[in-house]
Amino acid sequence: MKKNLSVVIVAGGNGRRMQNDTPKQFLLLGNEPVLMHTVRRFASFEPVAEIVVVLPSSQQSLWEKLCRLHAFDIPHTVVTGGDNRFESVRCGLQACDPHNGYVAVHDGVRPFVSPELLRRTYAHAVSYGNAVPAVPVTDTLRRLVPEKAETRSIDRSLFRAVQTPQIFRTETIRAGYRQPYRSDFTDDSSVVERLGETVHLSEGDYANIKLTTPLDLLVAEQLLAGEEREKGNRQRTERPCENRSFTSFTKAYLRNIFGKKE
Repeated sequence: MKKNLSVVIVAGGNGRRMQNDTPKQFLLLGNEPVLMHTVRRFASFEPVAEIVVVLPSSQQSLWEKLCRLHAFDIPHTVVTGGDNRFESVRCGLQACDPHNGYVAVHDGVRPFVSPELLRRTYAHAVSYGNAVPAVPVTDTLRRLVPEKAETRSIDRSLFRAVQTPQIFRTETIRAGYRQPYRSDFTDDSSVVERLGETVHLSEGDYANIKLTTPLDLLVAEQLLAGEEREKGNRQRTERPCENRSFTSFTKAYLRNIFGKKE
């Protein structure tokens, strides 16, 4: 398979909502920082030609120390981010080879992007020009009506929760980030949509969580434990690799946290 995919991993978060002084991308998950898990997922995906990690300048020396400490030698380029996510992605794009056909932009604190999700999203982008993974909303939603000081129920079947990686043709995403910043640019798809492009949703993965709060980190530890058990089972039985589905992780989570059986 041709290596024509640039990956921009944006990792400029802090530990405020995680209630921790350590930036959340550097918190330990298992035996190594979250960001290393994320980078490794992309490094093993065949179409990836390069990985660019975007970090604030104040965090880059710590990242270098962590890489030495954990003997983390996966090739990647570190660039300095901007004042917001939009500017940080723009900086990452400038460091990418413009001759690669596609760019994936990913949150550094989504360490459970699976091979299946990567293959699915990449194939969708090749077919349609872009791909944005998304999952159905499971919570009941209500819309605020401020002028009437009330709320109204809405049909949640019409909504999707958007994830990363979001993959775009290189020329499209680069054109999008040449636009001036707008406050409604909440993700990469909103930037590209402003160009008049149609955004194409692809099937996401509920296990592809973003680590934002302490609860997320607890769930992540269970997901990682589930992966390790599945890996150990495959090695012992020498069975073909099974699909890493949300259902299997949910069962593992319930079993470890609540003692429930499958």
